Amino acid sequence: MSVLVFGSANADLVFRVPRLPAPGETVLGPGWRALPGGKGANQAVAAAKDGARVAFAGAVGRDAMAAVATAALREAGVDLSLLAEVAEPTGCAAICVDPAGRNQIAVASGANLAVRAAQVPDSALRGATVLLQMEVPRAETEALAARARRLGARVLLNLAPAAEISPDALAALDLLILNEGEAAWLAARVGTAGDAASLSAALGCGVAVTLGERGAEAAGPFGRAFAPAFRVAAVDTTGAGDCWCGVLAGALDRGLPIAEAMRRAAAAAAISVTREGAAPSYPRAEETERLLAAHAGQR
Repeated sequence: MSVLVFGSANADLVFRVPRLPAPGETVLGPGWRALPGGKGANQAVAAAKDGARVAFAGAVGRDAMAAVATAALREAGVDLSLLAEVAEPTGCAAICVDPAGRNQIAVASGANLAVRAAQVPDSALRGATVLLQMEVPRAETEALAARARRLGARVLLNLAPAAEISPDALAALDLLILNEGEAAWLAARVGTAGDAASLSAALGCGVAVTLGERGAEAAGPFGRAFAPAFRVAAVDTTGAGDCWCGVLAGALDRGLPIAEAMRRAAAAAAISVTREGAAPSYPRAEETERLLAAHAGQR
C-alpha cells in the first residue's frame, strides 16, 4: 500500500496582519515567516505524518526557495525520487493571516508549471492511492489520472483551485474532493445542487464536500457518509483542507471505510488549525488518535 501525490510545492511567505487588506490597501504587520507549502506537498506531508508511505512527484527550481518548499516533505520522510529540479523558480505564495485565522493567498506558480505526468513511472501507480490537485498543468493531471485508472490505482482529485476538468478525467476518479465554494462553482456548471449526492449523480463518480465548521459529506458507489467537525479555537486555517485530503487518502489506502477515513481527516485538520502554517501544523498519527479517542462515541 502507498500514496502517490502528484502536484505543487511552494515556499509560503506568511504575514501576520491585524486585518486582511482591502483592495488597494497596505496593512502593516509585525513580522513574517517562510514556510513550506503548495497543495500537493501539503497533502503529501499530511498523509506521511499520519503514517502512510508516501511518494511526491512535483518540481522545484534551482534556488534558495527550493529548500523551504521541500523542508516539510523531507522531515516527514516523503520519497522525493520523483521530484524534478527545473530552470523555473520555485513556486511561491504570499499569505496574509488575521487574528481570527482567516487568510488571503496569492500564488506564483513558477516550477509547478513544469510538472509532467511522465515523471511518474507505471510502477509507482500500480496498487497505489493517487492524490491529485489543480495547481500543476491540467493536461498533466488529467493524463496521470487516466493512466493511474488503467493501472488499477485508486484515484482522488482535489479540485482546488476550482477549474474545468474533462469528462474523461472525471470518469477516471474514485473520489472528487471539493470545499463548499468549489462545489457551488462546479454545480453551477453541470446544472445541479452543490451537495455531495447531487454532484455524484451528475458526474458519475464519488464526491466528498468539506463544509467547514459543519463537517464533511460524501456520496458515491460506496453510499453516503458524513463526518462532523471537531470544535477547536482556530489560529490559522491555512492548509487545513490539504491536511484533510492527505489524511483521507492515507486512511483510504490503509483500507478504512469512507466514513471512518473522513472522521480521521476531520480530527487531523482540527488539530492543524490550532497551529501556525500549513504543513508544519499537521499532526502525527498519535496526536490524531488521541483526539479521536477523546471524542469516541460522539458523532
